[in-house]
Order: sequence, then structure tokens, then C-alpha cells
Amino acid sequence: MTNEQKYNIKVEVRTTYLPDQSDPEAEQHVFAYTITINNIGSVAAQLVSRHWIINSGEGEAREVRGLGVVGEQPLLKPGGSFEYTSGTAISSMAGTMKGSYQMVAEDGFHFSADIPEFILSVPRVLH
Repeated sequence: MTNEQKYNIKVEVRTTYLPDQSDPEAEQHVFAYTITINNIGSVAAQLVSRHWIINSGEGEAREVRGLGVVGEQPLLKPGGSFEYTSGTAISSMAGTMKGSYQMVAEDGFHFSADIPEFILSVPRVLH
């Protein structure tokens, strides 16, 4: 069995614009994102830390690193999943996020799970 089969995390993302928390005049656009992390590998793995790259539509980028997600470091058994909702603010009406989760498998193997790039957009801004 290859490492790709043993250590395989799939990340799915849904985003929502939060107009009640945004202030367009102050160039503050707030988004919620719901992440579902699925362990499709054959070995249990714990999410230890996260790394995000958040880009505004104007080319401004910031990085965020930290332990766990929403105060947790979930252990995902094979076939298991973990879902959480968090948020971010950007200065433009559209931007992107991407990143990775740093994982430790129950056998001690360390690996990264990619978070595919996703779009943050005020409704009806992008076609």
C-alpha cells in the first residue's frame, strides 16, 4: 500500500458572505467558510496545525498559522470526518484562500493535507 493510499485527507469547502458583519464603505468584507475534512486513507490521523494564505482581490496576501482548528485538534479515523465553520475578512469584494493542515498519523508519520484554493466573493460580483 502506498503512502498516498494510507495517508489521504480530502478537504471540502463551502463559503458564505456575511453582509451583517461586513462594512463595504470601510472595505471590510466578512466571509464564513465551512470545512469538511475527510480521512479517505487507511490510517487514523490527527490534525495538529493549520496554514492559510488569504488573498484579497487587490493582491494583498496574509498568512495565518496556528494549532488545530476552532480550538480543536481532531483525530480522524479512516472513513471519518470533521466539520467546522470559521471566518475571515478581506478588504476587497472578492479574494481567495488556500492552505494546508499538518497531520500526524497514528503510526507517527507526519504529512500535509492540502486545502484547495477557494473563492471568497460578495454575491453577484463574479460571474
